[in-house]
Amino acid sequence: MGMLSRMSTIVKSKMNRILDNAEDPRETLDYSYEQQLEMLRNVKRGVVEMVAAKRQIQNQADKVRENVARLEGQARQALEAGREDLARLALERKHTSVVELQGLDEQIAGMEVEQEKLTQAEQRLQAKVAAFRSKKEVIKAQYSAAQAQVRIGSALSGISEEMGDVGVAVQRAETKTDNMRAKAGAIDELVNSGVLDDVAGGSKDDITRELEKMSASQSAEDELAALKAQVSAKKNRASEDLQ
Repeated sequence: MGMLSRMSTIVKSKMNRILDNAEDPRETLDYSYEQQLEMLRNVKRGVVEMVAAKRQIQNQADKVRENVARLEGQARQALEAGREDLARLALERKHTSVVELQGLDEQIAGMEVEQEKLTQAEQRLQAKVAAFRSKKEVIKAQYSAAQAQVRIGSALSGISEEMGDVGVAVQRAETKTDNMRAKAGAIDELVNSGVLDDVAGGSKDDITRELEKMSASQSAEDELAALKAQVSAKKNRASEDLQ
């Protein structure tokens, strides 16, 4: 029993969560408002039906009242004609109509009381419905605003996560760029130091290397001869100046 009770509690909690997520309070408010409008229409319909029924009874009472007056006139005419028996019969019918009229008047009075109650109930309900409608619209607007804030917050949260991924990617790119720059600087340093030239020179054959050495030696000899000539000319000019 304990396990079944726990399972029942878990199922109910999950169902409540599902229903809570699926429920839109704006729709619930609109439905409640429609229900109240239906109640108000029923009360209005009741008032109209009460008024119609009261008018029917009033019409019936008017006919009975006319009949009372007619019977009273007949009784007077019968007495004037010396027909006391007819006068007595007319008065008996009049009495019956008067009793009926009293009952109708009491019924009309009771219906007027009920009509007044229904009218007051209609007015109170109409005021409540109007107040609920105003409150409903305010709550719906507040819910829509809160929903928009949640949506914006979720979007910003997603952007923050994406920006975090972008930051990692940028950092990796910067690291790779720094590594490439370091490699490029090392290559430039090797080129300037002549190491790469020596490595490249290792691929030449012996004849080419010897010719390059001879060319370098000849260039050095030519440059040395030129320097000697310059020095000798400078000494000669100094001697001439002394003489």
